[in-house]
Amino acid sequence: MDGLNKGLRKVEIAVRWDPSPAGQPSTDLDLVAATYLADAPHGDPAYVVHFDSRSPDGTIILNRDSKDGQGFGYDEVMTLELDRLDVRYARVVVGVVIQQRPAERTFVSVSNPGLRIREGYTVLAEDDFGGVLGATAATVAEFTREGSGPWEFRSGLRGFEGDPVDFTTMMGAAQHP
Repeated sequence: MDGLNKGLRKVEIAVRWDPSPAGQPSTDLDLVAATYLADAPHGDPAYVVHFDSRSPDGTIILNRDSKDGQGFGYDEVMTLELDRLDVRYARVVVGVVIQQRPAERTFVSVSNPGLRIREGYTVLAEDDFGGVLGATAATVAEFTREGSGPWEFRSGLRGFEGDPVDFTTMMGAAQHP
């Protein structure tokens, strides 16, 4: 019955965190998605979606952007319409970046962070960033497909310790065991 598997279609990735304590600089987490072409799934991203941007075809959109964690529920939300992505794209990697202005931060200094990835009402993954406390950014999801086949999800956080500006070029690099 594999021929009936439609795979993932429309996925929501959401991040939450509590505001910084009074008198402290705001904490700003940002969702980032990078798409990769089928002929270079671990090369440079074809395009990157982040705050103040969206995919050229409107299939990846940042629905909610918070600069301080003040909100109800999830503060930052991104929607990926994988079923509408052109067949030339074979991989999408999603990450979370901590803005480093006005203060340098890692996940250990973010109050009550949380991640939820779901399709419809089905939760695919949840996390609290506890495995990447020393990181300034982290990949949180990878979606892949073979040819025009169904999209598949790979969860798992992978921390990045360095300048968050470099994160978008490194987030899709092949992982070495």
